[in-house]
Formats: sequence, structure tokens, C-alpha cells
Amino acid sequence: MPQEQFFVTGGMGCIGAWVIRNLVQAGIPVTVFDLSSDQRRLELIMTQVEIARATFIHGDITDTVAVGQAVVDSGARHLVHLAALQVPFCKANPPLGAAVNVTGTVNVFEAAKKAGIAQVVYASSVAVYGRKEEYNTSLLPNDAPLRPHTHYGVYKQANEGTARIYWQDDGLASVGLRPYTIYGPGRDQGMTSTPTQAMLAAAQGEGYHISYGGYNGFQYADDVAKLFIQAARTPIQGAAVFNVKGAVAHMSEVVAAIEAAEPGVKGQITYEDRPLVFPEGLADEALRAFLGEIPDTPLQEGVAQTIAHFKQALADGRLPQGGPAT
Repeated sequence: MPQEQFFVTGGMGCIGAWVIRNLVQAGIPVTVFDLSSDQRRLELIMTQVEIARATFIHGDITDTVAVGQAVVDSGARHLVHLAALQVPFCKANPPLGAAVNVTGTVNVFEAAKKAGIAQVVYASSVAVYGRKEEYNTSLLPNDAPLRPHTHYGVYKQANEGTARIYWQDDGLASVGLRPYTIYGPGRDQGMTSTPTQAMLAAAQGEGYHISYGGYNGFQYADDVAKLFIQAARTPIQGAAVFNVKGAVAHMSEVVAAIEAAEPGVKGQITYEDRPLVFPEGLADEALRAFLGEIPDTPLQEGVAQTIAHFKQALADGRLPQGGPAT
């Protein structure tokens, strides 16, 4: 049986870095395609020896020819597509957001078709859904109506449609995963990154004010990375999209978990009462039916692991004392 080969777009991002870490530590060859050459997230969670085991290609996801050639040249049989611009960047520059998030995804599917890859796994988002008051249930199933209220959410909805048409017209299968609030080392940008920033502050013995509150679905970054890899290895017929549930918890529970891991900051980690506009969480029965056993780190354990990782990184000099998680 030939050795596995993975191709990962957006590998310098949080989820991408964790995907690369998991693959490298399992001894699986991986080619990383990213416009950025900033490896700070990889350096936060991997050794230099581990990073050197991955193959890096500097390229623009909006360049159809470059993406296609890179995928073919890699010899990859699994393709994980994570390259994207997040909500604030899409709002600030909608044309660029559409080029990266929508055209970039089309380029990835074209590349997979050209390379003869049977299945693409890509990141969608909770942002494809509407505001919580638009639904009559707190945990949304996969088939809840899509009603995005941001450019980013519209782009992600477009990608789900793109995936469906590639199955319909070309028989190219796909799995999209919709995370909610990802936390853990490397989660340093995006509107839901502040719980992780609070964990870094706690590791430094400092207070922090989280920018929102209410109930959210929280997913540990390493779990989400493992899900993408597991989905890539699990054949499917069709273009499926699955919600990722994680731990549905109130922000007060996140604060309690931070204080349990680092009692010295008790009373210093606070949060805004204002919740996010999204529903409280996502139901994941369909995902579990597809994949079976999935990684699902309990919130308190994931928070403790994140703070412990930050403390070690601070001690090692991989993060500056008093600096942000960047």
C-alpha cells in the first residue's frame, strides 16, 4: 500500500499548524501551501526538527495555475483546505475576501480534480448560520437554514455550494466541517480568539477581559485538526457538510476552567455580558454517525492543556513575556 501524502492549504494558520503537527508526529509526509512564510504558530507547537519534516510551498491560493501545479507535484492523495481570510479581514476588504475564500476554494477543487484526488476536506464555519433568534432550537443540526450575516459567512456558504457542484458535475467528493469557537495555542486572531488570549494572560499571571460572553461551542484546536485528518481518511460519496459541536458552555465556565488551571488569577479574568449573535451551539450527531469515535477534549482539560503549553512556551522563550499570542 503506498504511503499517505497530505496537501494542506493555509498551514500557517491555527488549525493548519495543528494539522501539520499531527501529521509530522505520525510520520506522514505533508506539503504545506501558504502565502505566508511566518512560522510562529508552528514554532509554538512544534520543534524545529519536526517543522523541517514538512515541505513548504510559498504560493497564493488565488493563483489557479500555481495551486494546481503544486497539488499535482506533491503527489498527495489527501487534500485539506484551510486557507481563508477571517471575518474582520473580509469585512475590511470584501473583494480580497472573496478572491481568497471563494475563488481560492474553486482553485483547490480544480487542483484536486487535475491531480486525481478523490476527496477534498475543507473548513466551513458556524458563520453560515444566522442569528440565534432566527431559529427555534439552541443547538443547530446540519440541515438548519443557512442565513449568513457577514461577507465571510456568505463566502463559506458559497464554498459549500461549490463543493456540491463538483460532486454533481465531476464526482469529486468532499467533507466540509463547521467549527464554532476554536481555542488553544496558535489561536491568536479572529473575533473569537479572546478566550485563548485570556488563557495566555493567565499563564503569565495576568488578568484579561474577554470581548464577549454567553454560550458558545468551544473546540480545542488539536481536536479540530484531528477531525480534518480523520475526515480526509474516511471515504464518502457526495458533498457532505458537518457541524462540529465540542463543548457547549457559557463563558463563565471558560473563566472557571482558567481559574482552576491557574488559581493565581482568580477574579482577574472577566468577560463582556454581550453574547455572540450565533446560536448557542451546533449539534454533531451527523458528524459522529459519519466518523464514529471522534476527538472531544473536555473544556476544563483543554483549557488546562492550553495554559500549561503557554507556560512552557514562555519558559522556553517561544513566546515573549507580556506579549500577545502571536
